Amino acid sequence: MKGAFIDQLVYSLGEIGMKSAYETPALRRGVSILDVVASSPTPPAAAFLSKELDLPKSTMHGLLLTMQELGLLKKATDGTYRIGPKIMHWAHAFLNQTNLVQEFQNVMSENNDLDDHTITLSILDGNNVVYLSCRNSRRPLGFTFKMGMHLPAAFTATGKIMLAALEDEEIHQRFDQDWPERLTSRSVQDINQLLVEIQQVRESGISFDNGQIQDGMFCVGVAIRDFSNQVVAGLALSLIESEATENNISRVINTLRKISLDLSERLGAQRTSACQDG
Repeated sequence: MKGAFIDQLVYSLGEIGMKSAYETPALRRGVSILDVVASSPTPPAAAFLSKELDLPKSTMHGLLLTMQELGLLKKATDGTYRIGPKIMHWAHAFLNQTNLVQEFQNVMSENNDLDDHTITLSILDGNNVVYLSCRNSRRPLGFTFKMGMHLPAAFTATGKIMLAALEDEEIHQRFDQDWPERLTSRSVQDINQLLVEIQQVRESGISFDNGQIQDGMFCVGVAIRDFSNQVVAGLALSLIESEATENNISRVINTLRKISLDLSERLGAQRTSACQDG
């Protein structure tokens, strides 16, 4: 449950009261509830939440009532719970206050070379990537990226470009006991296959998703660096597989590199550092 996007939204509000989330059990439990509700494929009921989080029913009942009153959760007529409107308010505040997102949107508005393609910006969130901003193409891609969406980092172009900045040991620690369920027949099968791809990414500064999250979709990824030369995000372009010709991929890579260089410089990266990606 740790490291989830909802957690980041809560922490982005700053200090709450006199104690941090780590010193306030009720707050931590509330965040855990939000995380379970947000990640569940179907809206969960109170009984499921109590069992999942190992909390007494009476404690869960009190937390759910309070979270409903605050607009953090909505209770449906069938007794299940959904994320409430307050979360979206926090999400927009988080994104509006993040220079990375603002600068991405600025760069995209100034570049029209790739208007026919979907461009996404994401960061690592545990073993997943979470999409901070998306510019979806009007062309049918068979897949729609959305702000706040989570996908397994091992399968995505942005995930691989960010994982490549980590040591192999840390990648092992992340995935050895928590390998994601494959999304397509092309999804990376295991940690060893992932590390082979990661090594190729390190050598080229470019990452690929060849239909690993959606059949028929091809994605190219590059890294975004900040003032400390650390990889802080991934930028990816998605196109349908039939468009992934050698000439087209080469054109896309050149343009993506220019955009990533521009965006990295706006975050304070030196040109020589930003160019290390290729």
